[in-house]
Amino acid sequence: MRRMEGQKETFLRILSLLRPCRAMLALSLSAAFISSVSSLLFPMLTGAAIDAIADGDGAVFIRLLALMAASAGATAVFQYVMNAANNHIVYSVSKEIRGRAFSHLQRLPLSYIDSHPHGDIVSRVVNDTDQVSDGLLLGFTQLFTGVITILGTLICMFLVNWIVALVVVVVTPLSIFTASFIAGKTFSLFYKQSEARGVQTSFINEMITGASVVSAYGMEEENQRRFDDINSRWAGFSLLATFYSSLTNPVTRFVNSLVYMGVALSGAISAIMGVMTVGALASILSYASQYTKPFNEISGVVTEFQNALASAARIFAFLDEKEEEDEGALPSFSLSHGAVEAEHVSFSYNPDKPLIKDFSISVRPGMHVAIVGPTGSGKTTLINLLMRFYDPVGGVIAIDGQSTVSVGRTSLRRCFGMVLQDTWLKTGTIRENIALGRPDATDEEVRAAASRCHLSSFIASLPSGYDEVVSDDSDGISAGQKQLLSIARVMLADPGMLILDEATSSIDTRTEMVIQEAFMRLMEGRTAFIVAHRLSTIRNSDLILVVKDGDVIESGTHQALMAAGGFYAGMYSSQFTS
Repeated sequence: MRRMEGQKETFLRILSLLRPCRAMLALSLSAAFISSVSSLLFPMLTGAAIDAIADGDGAVFIRLLALMAASAGATAVFQYVMNAANNHIVYSVSKEIRGRAFSHLQRLPLSYIDSHPHGDIVSRVVNDTDQVSDGLLLGFTQLFTGVITILGTLICMFLVNWIVALVVVVVTPLSIFTASFIAGKTFSLFYKQSEARGVQTSFINEMITGASVVSAYGMEEENQRRFDDINSRWAGFSLLATFYSSLTNPVTRFVNSLVYMGVALSGAISAIMGVMTVGALASILSYASQYTKPFNEISGVVTEFQNALASAARIFAFLDEKEEEDEGALPSFSLSHGAVEAEHVSFSYNPDKPLIKDFSISVRPGMHVAIVGPTGSGKTTLINLLMRFYDPVGGVIAIDGQSTVSVGRTSLRRCFGMVLQDTWLKTGTIRENIALGRPDATDEEVRAAASRCHLSSFIASLPSGYDEVVSDDSDGISAGQKQLLSIARVMLADPGMLILDEATSSIDTRTEMVIQEAFMRLMEGRTAFIVAHRLSTIRNSDLILVVKDGDVIESGTHQALMAAGGFYAGMYSSQFTS
């Protein structure tokens, strides 16, 4: 019962997407009606033509031939119109679904992106949307005409001979019951098939992204076994879904053959008894054939539509994920000084595993704060809280006296410039990547930022210079060059505060010294937070926070912490003592 309710809800949501296409939908229905009526006239005209031949009336036969040609032509024209309208409807709906999905993806909290396989998200937006559009296209193309043809042929058969038509009506429910029973079995299997497809897409995406690491550790055979297991589960669900759905067509064909046999026998007996003419018998046999054909088509439509419903359910489940709260009513944040206060902040990604328990800090405007500590101690988490990628579970973080949760995220994040250890380049030109934070920057400003990061010679060596198209997986750009591009991006944006999370980890020592000088000039008068593992790069920081297990265990200048001989002094000594 719950599954049927879910299917009904999904179907109603699909129908709601058709509202903007009401005009095209009306055109499609009208064209389907006219083409069906035209095709229904053809058997009647054929029977009349046969009777005209039997009666030897040549003039009537010629007129009937002309009407038959007109009927066939009208059917072809309006079927073309219907198909064109259906294509417009289906691909408009597909475009709308994809647009909503991608827009929704932009507003989802980072916690969702972090906790769900990226390949599965891609599968929902791309593959599942394709399945929905294919199912809708087949449904609109065949379902409308099929229903109208079934009703029309029944009416025509009753007009020709009601006794023969009654035979059809008696046998028809068996075909309908069989198709609906099998359709109910296939929905859950198609849903599992879609889920397995998402897992497979996610695994393939993960293995392609980490192909070099997989090869380095010789994990090809292990990954092949894992893929075979995933592929076998996907194949199992697919085979079962295909098996049950494939039963629909032969079963309905068998029932339809019984219908045709019943019409042929009863019609032949009626013709022998003189109740109906030979032409009428030919007409009713043609109607019987037309009547059974839509059932076979609709059985195929039902199979595809079950697949489409399963895929639509996955898409709607994605669209129903809670977005970040609408902050339209919150005031925009405008940085004035850059003072940062954190009072008794607590946070955890998993409620069962507390990370930051009671974090407090006071940062004056213009201070350079270094955050150091062992891996997994919570350094990057503090940055995520500052940027409001996540919100604290308890406590308050305030900038210039305003709580970060009381202002809009977008305006807050514009005050920060961020360079991470994991760099990212969008697919676009070098110029577009540097100007990501300032799309309106002039060419001179872009070139100046690149020059400050020692990128000029590298960019000059590219075939198209600043117009060279690059992407995050470009082979011709090293990790260090990507990081320099990210640093140039921040220098061009000229933000009010800086966050540097291992910003020079992929750069050689000589270039790092030059970049550090550029950073020092950039950080003058600005509040900056620096996450570093190489402690030599943060010796001149105004404040060093030593974080361990989510707690600040030490704080002070480099000289004070070294004099204290605590945890920081041990870390520093371990890096510089042979």
